[in-house]
Amino acid sequence: MDTTRKPPWLRAKLPGGPGYAAVSRLVDDSRLHTVCQSAQCPNLGECWSRGTATVMILGNICTRSCNFCAIQTGRPTELDLGEPARVAEAVAAMNLRHCVLTSVARDELADGGAAVWAATVRAIRHRNPRTAIEVLVPDFKGRLEDVDTVLDAGPDIFNHNVETVERLQKPVRVQARYDRSRSVLQHAKMRGFTTKTGIMLGLGEIREEVEQTLRDVAGDGVDILTIGQYLRPTPAHLPVDRWVEPAEFEHWKRFGLSIGIGVVESGALVRSSYHADEQSLKYTGEGHLNSDNRLASA
Repeated sequence: MDTTRKPPWLRAKLPGGPGYAAVSRLVDDSRLHTVCQSAQCPNLGECWSRGTATVMILGNICTRSCNFCAIQTGRPTELDLGEPARVAEAVAAMNLRHCVLTSVARDELADGGAAVWAATVRAIRHRNPRTAIEVLVPDFKGRLEDVDTVLDAGPDIFNHNVETVERLQKPVRVQARYDRSRSVLQHAKMRGFTTKTGIMLGLGEIREEVEQTLRDVAGDGVDILTIGQYLRPTPAHLPVDRWVEPAEFEHWKRFGLSIGIGVVESGALVRSSYHADEQSLKYTGEGHLNSDNRLASA
């Protein structure tokens, strides 16, 4: 398969318009980082035009060196304790009904940044009591006491991505482990939280491995699953093994639903935070699902 050119179903909306400009100004004025920019998300144009952005806390330098991710790797130089308040104000300015927070990994900190995570969730909750809060967290090296610090702040959705099948964890995620990621998700579920995870296709996985991964996360009680196409951010990153066709994404969506995962978003441009408000609405029952897993009117 020729992977040097993207197929037509991978066309994304170009940045532009008043909504995009407003979000761009807000991010700059609030001195915030977004995963949309740092991870070179293909949906940046569409999401910012809708007036939404995924805020990335704890800086924009990651202590991990994942071979799929565009975020800069190194030793972070900042720990901005004023960030939680600025994030809360930005959420208010965007008038978000559902906000998604993520962060770089901060393995050099004793708690992996968990205290800043908790402070940010609480600041948003105080300033925006009607806003649903979704957290997309690192694995905190499997330290469940740090996971508890985040959970104790009371997010609405707890998200941690396993990213790929078990066999490919080391070449793709380098410092992460499949069993450790699952333990983090299992812990949040045992505490009664709505849990979410995501994987990428096109990294060299085979069909049986994808099926097993979906069975694993379903067995862990994951409520929401996202499946998207891996896109190589630079020539220094892992190459794309294949372009996954829309019919295969649809197959995995049906399969995930059939084994008990509550909401499955599967498509080439699907990402963890892409239309996350709609995923949440589907799961929480503010709407109901019709036969093709799309939100119908309540």
